Order: sequence, then C-alpha cells, then structure tokens
Amino acid sequence: MRFELDGLPILFPYEFIYPEQYAYMRDIKRALDAQGHCLLEMPSGTGKTVSLLSLIVAYQQFYPEKRKLIYCSRTVPEIDKALAELKRLMEYRAEALGGVREPFLGIGLTSRRNLCVHPRVSKEKRGTVADAQCRNLTAPWIRENAKTDPDIETCEFFDTLESVDSAATVPSGVYTLEDFKEYAASKKYCPYFLARRLLPFANVIIYSYHYLLDPKVADMVSKELSKDCIVVFDEAHNIDNVCTESLSIDISRPILDASARSVAELSRKIDKMKETNSEKLQNEYQRLVEGLRQTQQARDAGDIMANPILTNDMLQESVPGNIRHAEHFVAFLRRFVEYLKTRLRVMHVVAESPPSFLQHVKEITYIDRKPLRFAAERLASLISALEINDLAEYGALQKVASFATLVATYQKGFILILEPFENDLDTIPNPVLHLSCLDATLAIKPVFERFRSVIITSGTLSPMELYPSLLGFEPVVTESYQMTLTRTCFLPLIVTRGSDQVPVSSKFEVRNDIAVVRNYGNILLEFAKITPDGLVCFFPSYLYMESIVAAWNDLGMLQELLKLKLVFIETPDGTETSIALENYRMACDNGRGAVLLSVARGKVSEGVDFDHNYGRAVILFGIPYQYTESRILKARLEYLRDNNKIRENDFLTFDAMRHGAQCVGRVLRGKTDYGLMVFADKRFARQDKRSKLPKWILSGVTEAGVNLSTDMAVTMAKKFLRTMAQPADTNAQLGVSLWDQQSIEKMNQRASGASDMHVDH
Repeated sequence: MRFELDGLPILFPYEFIYPEQYAYMRDIKRALDAQGHCLLEMPSGTGKTVSLLSLIVAYQQFYPEKRKLIYCSRTVPEIDKALAELKRLMEYRAEALGGVREPFLGIGLTSRRNLCVHPRVSKEKRGTVADAQCRNLTAPWIRENAKTDPDIETCEFFDTLESVDSAATVPSGVYTLEDFKEYAASKKYCPYFLARRLLPFANVIIYSYHYLLDPKVADMVSKELSKDCIVVFDEAHNIDNVCTESLSIDISRPILDASARSVAELSRKIDKMKETNSEKLQNEYQRLVEGLRQTQQARDAGDIMANPILTNDMLQESVPGNIRHAEHFVAFLRRFVEYLKTRLRVMHVVAESPPSFLQHVKEITYIDRKPLRFAAERLASLISALEINDLAEYGALQKVASFATLVATYQKGFILILEPFENDLDTIPNPVLHLSCLDATLAIKPVFERFRSVIITSGTLSPMELYPSLLGFEPVVTESYQMTLTRTCFLPLIVTRGSDQVPVSSKFEVRNDIAVVRNYGNILLEFAKITPDGLVCFFPSYLYMESIVAAWNDLGMLQELLKLKLVFIETPDGTETSIALENYRMACDNGRGAVLLSVARGKVSEGVDFDHNYGRAVILFGIPYQYTESRILKARLEYLRDNNKIRENDFLTFDAMRHGAQCVGRVLRGKTDYGLMVFADKRFARQDKRSKLPKWILSGVTEAGVNLSTDMAVTMAKKFLRTMAQPADTNAQLGVSLWDQQSIEKMNQRASGASDMHVDH
C-alpha cells in the first residue's frame, strides 16, 4: 500500500492500515520534523513495530540527511522479531519500486554468546563465561604473544576479520541475527565484532536498551553514533527501572573475598613483571602521567571493561599520583577491600549518602575521594598492562572498582544501604552493601542530550504524566491511542467478590484468609470451565503464588482444575519456565487446554505473547504492588517525593497499574484475536485505581462490568465468548477499523478541504 502523509511518500507492507497506525505515524513524523522527543502509548497487537519502521525508513529515504535509526528493544526474541519485520518491509519496498533495491543496511547487535560461532565458546550456556573465553582468545596481547608461541590459542574468526581490516563488509540488506551469523561464518568472520564494526555504516541498528543506557556498555558500543540519530525505546513502560538498575551495584562477602584473592594475584603479577619486563610498567606510568586521553584508544583496542562514568573533566585530569605506580594502586585497592569487609561486619541496618560514606572512608583509611573516582579506569589500565588473560577471575574486583568510582562521582541521586540479613527474621548473617541509584535521569540524560529525537513507546505507559518527570525530558508529542474496533474483541471484567459475596483482594491483611483463597480458587475453576484452550493467571509475587497454590492443593481445588486443564507454573529459573511454556503451548494446540500460573514482573509478563488460542483469558489475582518493605524502594520513594514532587502512593499505584496492564495486555495480539481480561481484586472497582489503566483498556470497561461477583462475571464471559466464536465480517471493518488506500485519500481530501475552508474564512 502506498500513500502520502503530510507530503512524505510511505510504503506500507500490508493492504490495509488501522486508523490508529495512521495517527501513530503522523505523530512520530511531527516529532521528527520538530526534532524533539515523544511519548506514545499504542494498544497491544495493533502493529506498532511495522508502523514505526515504515514511517522512519520512508523518512530516511526521502530526506537527504539519511538519519540513522537506533531501535532499542528489551529481549533477544523481540530484537529478532523487529529485524524480521524490517526485512519484510524492505522486500516490499523493493517490489513496490519495480525491483530496485535501495542501498540500505539493517543489523542487530546482541551479546557475544548469542552471536558466537567459535566451536567451543558458542557452546557456553552462561554469558559471563562466554565473554571471558572470547576475551582470552581475542585480547591484543594474547594475539601478539601467539605470533611467537604456537601453543597459544586464538580465535580464527576474529583473526580473519582483523587481517582483512576495513575490507570486511556485508552486502546491503537486512540481516536477522541468524542470517548475520550465517553470512559471517561463511566468510570466516567473527559476527559479533563484524556487527560492532558496521554500526557506523548501518541505516538501522536494533539492539538492547543496555547498549545505550548502561554507561559501561554504551561507552564501548554507542559513542560513535551521530547526534542526528533517531532513537526508539520500544516496550518502554519499565524504562525508569532499567535506568536505575544500570547504575546500581551490590557488594557481598563472597565478592570481597574474591576481590582480595585478585588483589593478591595482581601483586604477584606486578612483582613478576618487574623482574621480566619492568619497561612495560614504566610505560604505563608515563601514560598515566599524561592523563587519560589515551585511555580512549586503549579501550577501543582492548575492549576492556570501561569505567561506569568517565566524565569529561576526568579525561582532562591525570590519574592521582598516589595510585599511579602499580604497586601503590594495588596497596590502595587492598586497603579499600579490607575497609569494605569491616563495614560488612556491622550487625544492624545502615543507610547513608555517598558524602557520609566517603567521609567515613577518609577517617578510617585516609583514602581520598579523588583516587576512588579513578579506581575503575586505573584497574582497566593495569589489567591491560599486565596482559592478563582470564578476565573472568577479576570480575569481582572490577565490581568493587566500579563501586568506588560511582560512589565518589555522585553526591546526589544515590544511597548506600547495608543489610546484614537477607530477611529480617534470619539469624545467620548474609550481609549485602547496596549502592542504589535512585534517579533514573542520571543514566538516560546523556541520551536525551545527545540525540535530537527520542521516541518512547509501549502498549502500557499510563498514567503518562509521570514519565517526563521521572526521566527528566520534555516531549513535543504525548499521545495515547484508542483501538478502533467494529466488534469489541476484549472484555475487561472487575471481580470484586466471590459468589458467597465475600470481597476478594491480595491486600496483605486478607490475602491468606481462607475465604479469599477459596474464592480465588473458585474464580480460576469457573473460568477454566468456560475458557477454550489457554488461560493465563498472574500473581503479585512468587511467594504469594506458592502459598495460594499450596492452599488450593489442600482444599482439593487443584485436582478439580486438572480434570479441566493441565497446569503449568512459571518459576524464577529461566530454563524451567521455557520448558513449561513450550508444553503449555502444546496442550493448547492439541485441545487438552492449559492453565499457566505466572507472576507479574516475571519473564512471562514482559516478553511472551499469548495470541489466539494460547490466551483466551487472563486473570490478574490482586494488584501487583512492589514489596513495600524493601529499604531500597523506600529510599527511592523518598527521593521522588523530595526531588520530583511525586507522592509515594501515586508512584506505587502507577507502578502497580502499569505492570497489571502489561499482564492483561498479553491476551490481545491483533484485531482478529479476542480474550477476557479479569481483574480479581475489589480495589480495581475504585475510580482512582481504575483510571490509571491505559485508555484503550478503559474503553472496553462497561458500567455493568465494574463490580461483579464470580457468578455474574462468568455469565458475562460466557456470552462474550459465544459471540466472539462467530466468524468475523471483514467487510464491516472496512473504512472503520481497517483503511485501504481509498479511505486514506478520502480522508486527506477532507482534511485539505477543511483547511482550505479555514483559510477562506
């Protein structure tokens, strides 16, 4: 389909377009024209990705400056899905332009483990191990030593890539992660490093949030990207948490023990190098005297873990004299690690700000703030100078050095919390020192400052007014779209009480009440009887899910449920959950039907779609509030109250409702799909809670469906499912919820006619 949008020719790879897709594209174009940021909430399953890509690719090809698109997604399957969508779009464009393929490169970047083709390293299950093994084969000094010692193993794929240097390119086109691996392997190139080399030349880059928001990674991967790039954060309802997590570090006793071992090992290596190659250490000393400007080059070449925050003023300064000599720096690290060990011996909870922590460090160890700021950079330089192969062994020490750098760099927006016990009732200490970032703007500020257009979009951003304050930016467009439907394909039901009229809620005071547990069990049983194929349930936490499932088992309800459908459960273990999901889908496909019990904020609620028969109903048991006794959460709430003027209760409700909406939104993956959304908690009946749901979900809430008992909800659901099972009439949708080319032309004519009349007046 080909149409014009405010003078921009757009090729859309489907025959029809939804009105909300058209409105979404129009608003993105407005933001791009104004070179500003935007915040857009687009309903689940309305083709958000394809609309976004169609518009931005058309924009790139039409305007001579060819602004690069950086599309950030959350998980690897989502990255792959976006690449496949882009590939289909570019094939359609070539077809529509009479077989002419535009010069265009679209690539995805993910971790070494996902892109590795080395026969041994690619078999590694854990990412950190694969990273370490990769570095052991590709570090510059290892490859240098391998020239003289044939026993040293290197990676042939990386070596081939290095030998062809800048000649290593790929033909233009869009490559999914698998396509890219296949192409690189056929040329004997390393896919991961080839992808990183091609970033400056690609028109579209699709990768994970962390490549832009986590300063340690962004500094290695994204610092080349030009200012006029268009940045998209998709599925961004959780973006403030991603920002705070990327700057938070936890230090535990095992980490400090491993750090102490690493410090001793470094000391031995320095002594050994003094005997064999003291000139190298002297050169490093010279470099540090000159300042950190060269660090940039060393970092590019050696791909060593970068400093979490390397501010411009630090790049201009030279490393403090007292940590310039390698042995002095190791002694400094030893003192700092010992100091942290003494802090972990305290048997009561301590919460303090970075300035008070630094003051205490100075009083006890005489360590100043300045050398702490340079700790991460100085350690990276030393590891490079000592030509250390196994970087995995130094992971704990690098963590301690990053901790030192962060705590010495930021005076505001962070808190240190020492918790001596894992749970308040424990008697055996397991101390953890949390350095928690409380201010999401710290990680995302460089992105807003550097790039002219940042698009933040998701199916569940409501209530949207909090995001500009949380992330510290001014959007030029803020919009939430409705779903245009000729038939209501989802039915939100708010169940406030059981058939026995006892109110149901996951509130802490009543959640273990036997009447509430029984009523929740009855809701599940009644809906399992009437729902065809798949039924997904979400609980506020793993702990609550365990206790309620155990109670249902004692009441004999699980046995009843198993007569109706098979039951699968999400666990914190990723592999177990993947197997459960696979079998859940199999049970839905073969007609046995299945129930999946999962947790809000878990893996299932974030990235798994339950389209068509895989999810005909979603039941949300309770409101998924965060654990409010968490000290880190309390500190963040206090920070938001004092600095952003956001009331604690407002933030908690906002956070719970966006996660709740995310859970129920899984049921709908397109307009031909249909499903039930059951909110099982009396608190959803209150206007202040309900109003925080996305507009498109609220549009389906009827007066009759707001305060239901189980039996009333089941009656409404039966009627809805019977109606939906009838075949849909596509013709009725034309011109209403589906537009073809003529509908768009008519609408454009009407719009231009209206503007002409306006001018005449």
